[in-house]
Amino acid sequence: MKRIAVEDSLINISDYLRNQGCDVCSLTEEKDLDRCDAVVVSGEDENFMGIHDTLTKAIVVDAAGKTAQEVYDQINNNTF
Repeated sequence: MKRIAVEDSLINISDYLRNQGCDVCSLTEEKDLDRCDAVVVSGEDENFMGIHDTLTKAIVVDAAGKTAQEVYDQINNNTF
């Protein structure tokens, strides 16, 4: 089972991932992101200069403009 941290505003994606059998946790509550297989963010707080600092080796998926199915497929296929 994949453990995925999801930004709180992405309720529809959290619900979809749970229905697909993923272990979903809140991004704000997850202290140890290295235990997660993926992190899903809304993209609303994206750095406007294009600089992204990540604190995890997990896959980071920007859900902006994507359906829940597309996010799920991206996590499973690691296609970015």
